[in-house]
Amino acid sequence: MIRNFHVLYVGQIELDNIGRSGTPANERRYSAERLREVFATARDIAQLMDGLGYDVLWTAEHHFQREGYECLPNLIQLGLWLATQTQRLKFGCAFNVLPMWHPIRLAEDYAMADIVTDGRIIMGIGRGYHTREVETFGAPLLDAQANRELFEEQLELLLKCFNEDAFHHKGKYYECPPPVEYRGYGLKDITVVPRPKHLPVDIWMPIASGKTIELMARYGLKAMVTLNGQKILDDVVRAYHDACERQGRRKKLGEDMIWGAGIYLADTEEEAVRRLEPAHDERFKWFAPFGFVRYADEHGRTWGTPGAPAGVPSLRDGVAQKAWFCGPPGHVIEGIKSVADKYPGLENFMIHWAEGMPPKEFKEQLTWFAKDVMPAFKRA
Repeated sequence: MIRNFHVLYVGQIELDNIGRSGTPANERRYSAERLREVFATARDIAQLMDGLGYDVLWTAEHHFQREGYECLPNLIQLGLWLATQTQRLKFGCAFNVLPMWHPIRLAEDYAMADIVTDGRIIMGIGRGYHTREVETFGAPLLDAQANRELFEEQLELLLKCFNEDAFHHKGKYYECPPPVEYRGYGLKDITVVPRPKHLPVDIWMPIASGKTIELMARYGLKAMVTLNGQKILDDVVRAYHDACERQGRRKKLGEDMIWGAGIYLADTEEEAVRRLEPAHDERFKWFAPFGFVRYADEHGRTWGTPGAPAGVPSLRDGVAQKAWFCGPPGHVIEGIKSVADKYPGLENFMIHWAEGMPPKEFKEQLTWFAKDVMPAFKRA
């Protein structure tokens, strides 16, 4: 049963000339002043959510995006600041791109944030998907196998930092500590200072593939799935559940997962679709080339795979696949429950902010959702 409400803000500025026939994504350019708008926007959204009873604001780590879609490079630093601007809201990292970090530095930064905010920062990690940023930071992405190997070793090292009083790690990419002399003795191990206050650390990760699911189950990671069509969502939820079972981690179906969907409230579904469509289309102008159209055809084949659709989806496609819910509150409540009720362990629902929607409009949507949709779940 859904109990917790999250929001995902990937860090877009207020974009102009949006929609399918608007400015092409690769042609967008904004000044440094415009790109700095994301910080005030994040603060305003966080303060609104804090007062409305939401649980977590998630943001995304990205770099070099002069196009204005994802402009937040450091999520732990952002969360630390936002915690000073709010009272109780938590801040999730969706996601720290681990190949662009030294895992010990990430562990130290997170531990400090966990301590000084008393647990209000939530750790999340990912492998990355933008060649422009991952390869620029000197990590592999075009070589998928090398990226996976690096990521898995980094995860092992990150967990040692969190969970062990002292450790030595030697792998393909890291030896920590190296065999050096220190104050007259040979260094054999190190202790990360500080370690997090709240242990074990919950670590969240997006589900991208079957291999990802097996890794997550092996290391006890929690899962986020967002804007997936209903068939693909069901496949992912069940695959994660089964993988955890194989690792001896018994869970209810949907437990330790966040399900994210798009929302737009209006007096009718037709009005909601009309108002949301330009922002929806702007989102997929940017994200579809990265393979982020997680819908299935009538035969259960993921879009983009042989024989299945390969185009940019319409909002009507998303509504039909229950990745987007549009219309009056009662209709949206019914739609969310029609999916969530299949998964007895699912407690977390996340609203995905369509990247083309202006902040003022999104704040109005969050306020309406908190007033007329959230109580249907909180009361239960």
